[in-house]
Amino acid sequence: MISDIETETGTLITNLTCPECGTSYNAAVIHTVCTNEACKSTLFAVYNLQAGIDKSILSGRPATMWRYKEFLPVFEEKNIVTLGEGFTPIIPVENLKRFIGDNEVYWKDESGNPTGSFKARGISAAVSKAKELGIDVIATPTAGNAGGALAAYAARAAIKAVVYMPKQTPQVFKDECRLYGADLVEIDGNISDCGRLVNELAAVNGWFQVSTLKEPYRLEGKKTMGYEIAEQFNWQLPDVILYPTGGGTGLIGMWKAFDELEQLGWTGSKRPRMVAVQSESCNGIVTAFNAGKQVSEFADGGFTIANGLRVPKPYADKLILRVLRETQGAAITIGDGEMSAAVKEIARHEGMLVAPEGAALWQAFKKLKATNWIKPGDKVLMINTGSGYKYLENIAI
Repeated sequence: MISDIETETGTLITNLTCPECGTSYNAAVIHTVCTNEACKSTLFAVYNLQAGIDKSILSGRPATMWRYKEFLPVFEEKNIVTLGEGFTPIIPVENLKRFIGDNEVYWKDESGNPTGSFKARGISAAVSKAKELGIDVIATPTAGNAGGALAAYAARAAIKAVVYMPKQTPQVFKDECRLYGADLVEIDGNISDCGRLVNELAAVNGWFQVSTLKEPYRLEGKKTMGYEIAEQFNWQLPDVILYPTGGGTGLIGMWKAFDELEQLGWTGSKRPRMVAVQSESCNGIVTAFNAGKQVSEFADGGFTIANGLRVPKPYADKLILRVLRETQGAAITIGDGEMSAAVKEIARHEGMLVAPEGAALWQAFKKLKATNWIKPGDKVLMINTGSGYKYLENIAI
């Protein structure tokens, strides 16, 4: 426990803990996943949420994710590596209302984040903590956006970045990494293949790897979406949140945030019904959820225009499935043709060029509404995770 340590940020972090076996770890030293061989779970940062902090502390703070610094894991302000990420807008659906009926439907548009995606949140937190812990080389496998974000934030922090990326990834993602000065390695295969290589080489070379949910800090950055959603909806959470699910960090992060907010007394006990939306190419979570299983099977059907959804087996699949079940959520797959059509429909009618991952949510919304899973009067939020501009190579105009 480190609650007696004075910090410039005022962080309330006390320790890291394993959500599976309950093992506690010191938050002031380097950790990756639970060391229990039977577990190997993602570690969660734990905070003293009984400290009596009122949400009025947010008044006048900068509109970035670091406005929630008490609930982020960095001790000293000088170690925060930021490019202005977070506090992205909530945008109502306007010109496609014929599809939404009596629902309120909104986008949370993450495309305005640095490097064009929500990956900036998790990478900002992870690189900040790496800087604080004295780490000098960070490595990651990526389907695209996480690599660009790591390259940018590592450059800002003067830390070396090593990025492994599938060769099939659009060229803009590769150029981005190289422009920021990262060492980029292209791999014949998918992100799981990249992940295996990073895991092996990190052990040999002493790199700190920020693979999805294989360290505790990217989750903390991603959870700030949950804090923002609560604040932007005046502390009343929506009924349904649709989330494009590759590695699932944001899904788990929002779930964690909503629990923290309830403990703080800033929101009530209501939870949005969380919906995991996957590509037909990599639908392991959907298959496992519908079969009532606790873990997913490896599933890779090859290329999809939504690079971020080509994750054959998420490391934290147990946690993703737990979130869906605990929130009475759902899981649904969308094909590439449907995503492409949705990108165009949203662009032409709403003036937003969303990533294919985000476009998949629009099709999922329509399907869930048609089956009455989305109920009349439900307030629905879709998380557009990135900018469609970076995917133009994948979209036939």
